[in-house]
Amino acid sequence: MMYGLPKILAGNDYESMLSIGCGCWFNTGCTLDVHASMVIGDNVYFGQEVMVLTQTHEIGPSERRADRLRCEPVRIGRGAWIGARVTILPGVSIGSGAIVAAGATVTADVPNDALVGGVPAKPIKDLRTQP
Repeated sequence: MMYGLPKILAGNDYESMLSIGCGCWFNTGCTLDVHASMVIGDNVYFGQEVMVLTQTHEIGPSERRADRLRCEPVRIGRGAWIGARVTILPGVSIGSGAIVAAGATVTADVPNDALVGGVPAKPIKDLRTQP
């Protein structure tokens, strides 16, 4: 099920690098940057304008800080809920059943069943005790 189709920014052979599970929901304005492996588990919900990135730049000298491109995989576990305007950076894994609060920037792995939020995203609550 999809509410809106995500914009896919990708190079050659992105079909082999992108896996989207069953029952996922993409709200309007989502962007998937697929230049490395991106695995999205079943029943993942994306709020409005979520951005998932697999590429970034190395830090260069002061004459050009955005240096060579670097690509790293992203994984989002089954049942995760990604809030509106979340940015997920390259190399991050988001655990199954996790919630990322609206507006967060995810710079590090998120455990299963965790609620995280903020810039950068930090743990807020352990959801294992929730129904």
